[in-house]
Amino acid sequence: MILGFLAVLSASVAAGMRIALPILVILLLYGEPLLVNLLFLRWLPSQVLISIFTIWALFELLASKQLLGQRVLQVIQLIFAPLAGFVLSLTAAQFVGVEFRPLWLIGLLGGMISFVCKLVLTGWFFRLRGLPLWWSFIEDFLCVWLVLFAFRSPQHGGVIAMILLWLAVRSSTEWKRYYDGGRSPQRPEDVVDGESGREGDTEMG
Repeated sequence: MILGFLAVLSASVAAGMRIALPILVILLLYGEPLLVNLLFLRWLPSQVLISIFTIWALFELLASKQLLGQRVLQVIQLIFAPLAGFVLSLTAAQFVGVEFRPLWLIGLLGGMISFVCKLVLTGWFFRLRGLPLWWSFIEDFLCVWLVLFAFRSPQHGGVIAMILLWLAVRSSTEWKRYYDGGRSPQRPEDVVDGESGREGDTEMG
């Protein structure tokens, strides 16, 4: 059960970074288990699916290196991250033989984790007005690494995913504090204190 949870966590965090890239990797290595969970696309031939996700993955890899491409990706990935997390986590759970039922709850949990990770990254994108190039390369590497670990070494992938998830939660609090500090209205007592200070300066002048 713990092994399955680590596999699900690793696959979910990978889906929170990229959408098509981790699906393409698993589609190439473990085609059959993933095809079962591609709800609306499993009727397509596997060659067509590989072509679709290859083009999508190339778009992710290239667009993530430019500011305009990053803007487009934030919207696309924010929409599809829960679905990718659902599919990958469900496939990982089935692959490692998780006995928990119903399995769709595991997929739902994976989708939520993916959405949270992507939401934090989107917040940092708007705060920094674009993610640095070096982070895009690290994100590509971590995404492939985590999704491979989810199926081949869930212990290592789960530990790395937990560390990344902890960093995401910690950084989200910093992002929220920054946002609240820049947008929060002044409290009434602050306004009164400010006016009193200005009146005192006027009298001294």
